Amino acid sequence: MPSLLALDSSTDTMALALVAQGQTRVFEAQGGAQASARMLPEVKALLAGAGVAMADLDAIAFGQGPGAFTGLRTACAVAQGLALGLDKPVLAVDSLMLVAEDARAQGAGDDIWVAMDARIGEIYAARYRWADAGWQVVEAPALYKPEALAAHWGAPVAVAGTALGEYSQALGMLPQTWPQARSRAAALGALALAAWQRGETRDAAEALPVYVRDKVALTTAEREHKT
Repeated sequence: MPSLLALDSSTDTMALALVAQGQTRVFEAQGGAQASARMLPEVKALLAGAGVAMADLDAIAFGQGPGAFTGLRTACAVAQGLALGLDKPVLAVDSLMLVAEDARAQGAGDDIWVAMDARIGEIYAARYRWADAGWQVVEAPALYKPEALAAHWGAPVAVAGTALGEYSQALGMLPQTWPQARSRAAALGALALAAWQRGETRDAAEALPVYVRDKVALTTAEREHKT
């Protein structure tokens, strides 16, 4: 069993997982702007509580996105800094797949659309299917307007994610919904271990976020033009 540290702050929840000594220890707290200040101290506390030294880690996993810009950069920077200092590889984890894994653990089934609130009237969404003891990406993460997503996915079997509450009217009636996470950190640990077992380690220099939103703000000229 490897020793893996996994970090994710792509949403309002900061999730940490330590896979070591045959078990997974987790920590979750408010993320957002607080993640940059809290992540490293909480990592040290998590390791100390398990009696695991930094040097004993085999790899550092991180939620690569899509998600909040600042949160993604925080997790990537901490993962990269630790990995470089320890001369360890990193593991990139799809942050939307975390939601699918958590929903599956709650009984959502094997074919899941994930729809996460991306703010400013948009949704990060992707479709995943569990097969052969692992997740397959059926539709890669992308950015949608709520109405466009509802038209695109037809009649999904199950949907999970925070967009279900924010855009329920636009998304319409859905057969199975899983709006609340049970343990984002536990899902993070499971996906980190799966990535390790598939041999998906990469150099620390490749600890980079994945963005699907090209632009998050309008220039002054663009705002004036819209009005």
